[in-house]
Amino acid sequence: MPKAKPQRGKSSKNDNRKGGKKKVSILTQEKIDYVDWKDVNLVRRFVSERSKIRARRVTGNSAQQQKLCADAVKVAREMALVPYATRVTSQRSNRGDRDRGRAAGPAPRPSGPPPAGEEGEESEETVDTAVQDNAEAVAEVEGVEFNAESSED
Repeated sequence: MPKAKPQRGKSSKNDNRKGGKKKVSILTQEKIDYVDWKDVNLVRRFVSERSKIRARRVTGNSAQQQKLCADAVKVAREMALVPYATRVTSQRSNRGDRDRGRAAGPAPRPSGPPPAGEEGEESEETVDTAVQDNAEAVAEVEGVEFNAESSED
């Protein structure tokens, strides 16, 4: 007889059940019937760090309690008791920089020699003219006399 394959897609209700204890609402614990928008400490319990209204599964509220809390938060925001949004600063990681090409800074030094002429080496003519030009420039600078006292007038 062939083995029975487990069914896909359909599962019993017991398989989907999540373990753990159900969260009890603050309103139920403290026996609060009405969430007053003027009670800032209570209203802030139902708002996240970034000023978002917390979900029922987080607070443990029933649908009716959640409606009362949401309305109280909205009125408290309107009256400027609770901020609409809070700016949260965090450290940004440098992981995005590696995909943006080379980092800013000095250009890398070439690893090999500079490109050569046709023969693969520098010709002697270019070296000689460079030395002559350099010698002429030095002679011109040495020939100029600079008098610091006469320029101060």
